[in-house]
Amino acid sequence: MKRLIATTSLLGLLATTAFADDLKSMTDEERALFRAEVRAYLFENPEVIMQAVEILQNREAEDQAQADFNLVSDNAESIFNDGYSWVGGNPDGDIVLVEFLDYRCGYCKRAHGEVAELLESDGNIKLIVKELPILGDASVLASRFAIAVKQIAGGDSYKAVGDALMNFKGDVTMPALARLGNTFGLDMEAIEARMNSDEVTAEIATTRELAGVLAISGTPTFVMQDELLRGYLPLDQMQAIVADKRG
Repeated sequence: MKRLIATTSLLGLLATTAFADDLKSMTDEERALFRAEVRAYLFENPEVIMQAVEILQNREAEDQAQADFNLVSDNAESIFNDGYSWVGGNPDGDIVLVEFLDYRCGYCKRAHGEVAELLESDGNIKLIVKELPILGDASVLASRFAIAVKQIAGGDSYKAVGDALMNFKGDVTMPALARLGNTFGLDMEAIEARMNSDEVTAEIATTRELAGVLAISGTPTFVMQDELLRGYLPLDQMQAIVADKRG
């Protein structure tokens, strides 16, 4: 511990403007002697380098967490009350979980069942789904289809289609989507007409803009209450975060 404190103090000193000025004021001989002492210490105690790196990483993680907290706070209305995203789970739940997803994302598919299990086992979580197709044209096509289903046929059909798309293993093409829609007895003529509409385009564009503001670069990304959770999380970790949010 003494070494860690000494090293941290040394690194902090090295980073200060005052020390930089002191170093400049040293003679060449004094600077050479000081550098030799620092070098010798680090060679004798190499573990302190890893300790210093760990401290830096922890500080960076704390800074990122605070920045994400601020992003959620500043954009809460767009995240939680956009007026178009599908709401599932318990609409009156004490915990709100928002998921940004892409139907062709392998980790989204993996998370899909675990999110469903979380909602079913807990019973007091509200889920908000945001379509963020980022994996190419087929992802965009799947999202356009799902959103059109929601706008034409309602939330229950959207949920059924979304579940099917997450479990879909073939190529996402219009004929494949038409077969899927027919399986659920949907009006595919109306849905196909809506898929390229301004309403569907606007929903995707708005979610993409929000994702840009939140610095979301991949799916799945979650927002749970006031916290941004970037990437796939297994069920036990999600349950632990829920428990922590409830205090």
